[in-house]
Amino acid sequence: MIVEAEPDLVVAGEAATGLEAMDMVRRVAPDVTLMDIRMPGDVDGLAATRGLLETGSPSRVLMLTTFDTDEFLYAALDAGASGFLLKNSPPERLLEAIRTVAAGDALLEPALTTRVIAEFGRRRLVSSSDSDGWPLTGRERDVLRQVAAGWSNTEIARTMFLSEATVKTHVAHVLAKLGARDRVQLVVKAYESGFVRPGGDR
Repeated sequence: MIVEAEPDLVVAGEAATGLEAMDMVRRVAPDVTLMDIRMPGDVDGLAATRGLLETGSPSRVLMLTTFDTDEFLYAALDAGASGFLLKNSPPERLLEAIRTVAAGDALLEPALTTRVIAEFGRRRLVSSSDSDGWPLTGRERDVLRQVAAGWSNTEIARTMFLSEATVKTHVAHVLAKLGARDRVQLVVKAYESGFVRPGGDR
C-alpha cells in the first residue's frame, strides 16, 4: 500500500518464500527487491539473495531486518545486498531506501551498520592490516573511515570541510581502487581488512 501510493513506484510482484522470490525476480526483473531475511521454507531471504546475485540478477536487493538477526545481516552484506532497513522504519524511510537503492546507491543505516560489522570485526583475529598496500591517498583513507562509520556524503563534506561533489569523487575513486561495487561493500572491506577496527579508527 505504501509503495503503490507513490506515483513513481510500482509493485512488480510479491512472494511469500525465498524460492518464490527468486522465481518472481527472474520473471519480472524488478529494479529493487525488498527481501525479508527471515522467510518460511528451506530458502530464506539470505539464501535467496545469494542465489540471485550469484546468477547475475540485475535487481538490487534491499534487506529487511530486526536487531536480533545480526549474523544473518552480516552474511547478507557479504552476499552482496545493497543495503538493509529496519522493519520498524517509518514509511518515508522505506520509500527513501527504495529510491536510493534503485538509483544505484547503497543504503546504510549508520547505527545498525557499524554495530553489526564492528561485532564481526571483533571476532576476526587480524594480526596485521590487509589494507597497508591499498593504493589510497591520505584524503581517500580519511573519506573511507567516514564511509565505514555510515556517514552520508553530506555529513562527510560538512565534517571534512569539502564540497559534496568532491566527496562523491573521492568515494568513486575509493570504490574503483578497491574494486568494491558500492558503499556497503566498502564498509565490509574496511572492517574485514583491519583498516577500521571496532571501537575506533585504525
